[in-house]
Amino acid sequence: MNNQFSLKGKIALVTGASYGIGFAIASALAEAGAKIVFNDLRLDLVEDAIKKYKAEGIDAHGYVFDVTNEEEVNSTIAKIEKEVGVIDILVNNAGIIKRIPMHEMTAAEFRQVIDIDLNGPFIVAKAVIPAMIKKGQGKIINICSMMSELGRETVSAYAAAKGGLKMLTRNIASEYGEYNIQCNGIGPGYIATPQTAPLREKQTDGSRHPFDSFIISKTPAARWGTTDDLKGPAVFLASDASNFINGHILYVDGGILAYIGKQPK
Repeated sequence: MNNQFSLKGKIALVTGASYGIGFAIASALAEAGAKIVFNDLRLDLVEDAIKKYKAEGIDAHGYVFDVTNEEEVNSTIAKIEKEVGVIDILVNNAGIIKRIPMHEMTAAEFRQVIDIDLNGPFIVAKAVIPAMIKKGQGKIINICSMMSELGRETVSAYAAAKGGLKMLTRNIASEYGEYNIQCNGIGPGYIATPQTAPLREKQTDGSRHPFDSFIISKTPAARWGTTDDLKGPAVFLASDASNFINGHILYVDGGILAYIGKQPK
């Protein structure tokens, strides 16, 4: 059974894995035996991340490219295949969010979120699929979101992108399943990261931040998720243990999507 979860000999590309969720997922794939490749937009970010990986005992290969630039993606994927090897596992993690009320958001801001969060995964997946077809196997994991299923104020572009990514995931599974390529998604709930730390800080009177209280009340697990909570699902979807799972979105949300919420007192 343990062999089903082994990634020994596999090469995994995790986009935007310099920190946060991407770094945690890449570290988990490395622990399972995979050789890690990642990218960021700037060389200094890549170099800093390589140091962090080395501190974890991981010999990661970092590259600079923009997931929305098809020419850059194609040339870098070719370079990776030459320098490291053919990519067996792709994790489309790179993404942004802009919290702006829809009526105040410009079309340019909307397009930027769509470009990075939806067009980026399309461009990178398209670049790695031909080699996966030739090899006769491949795993693509798209980092979706609960916003693939739910709406919320100020995140219209993000929700639209992640909803589109959910359907792109299902379409890749439909189109390339016959080549033994599995494409699934992970939909994180609210994850405790440095970026969300201000939303979890205690108030001056010792009470919870209002948003922190809101998330706890909506989560049956009664806590925020951690990046460690995403490691097992990522290894599972990247491994042979998930060979007959395709087009599925695995929500790692502590039960939020299953829960209507507590009755007001």
